[in-house]
Amino acid sequence: MIIDSLENIEFYRSVNNDFYQGLLFIKNSSPDIELGEYPLTATAKALVMEYETNYQNTFGYEAHRNLIDIQYCIKGTERIPWSHLSRLTPYTEYDLVKDVTFYKWTEKQGEVIIGDGVFSIFYPTDAHAPVFCTDEPTLIRKIVIKVSI
Repeated sequence: MIIDSLENIEFYRSVNNDFYQGLLFIKNSSPDIELGEYPLTATAKALVMEYETNYQNTFGYEAHRNLIDIQYCIKGTERIPWSHLSRLTPYTEYDLVKDVTFYKWTEKQGEVIIGDGVFSIFYPTDAHAPVFCTDEPTLIRKIVIKVSI
């Protein structure tokens, strides 16, 4: 997992072009960007979504096998607990179409607050539990860059 600032985008130019293009998309997006899917490269796309954060999530952790998530709140902030897969127990079978498995809630290994210039990159072993509010429940607009691996 990576937690970093949008100020460091140029570093990712030499790390991975999909990461770099995704972070540029985030940096250049307005908080009023339309919801939906935006193709970025042959192996990366941006999903713009909006939802209400809460004090808890009802589905536990999620993890992907074939995707890396870069997550950033373009409007508002979100607290995302995370844990390494080795600490978790799945409660769903792997969904090949959606590339996701859901895991039972257990004590977090750590957490990140995204937004206000801070993004996070979740690799396939980084189970994450989005939807948590930072102070009080609020409507957020979030960009998730999906990078195929």
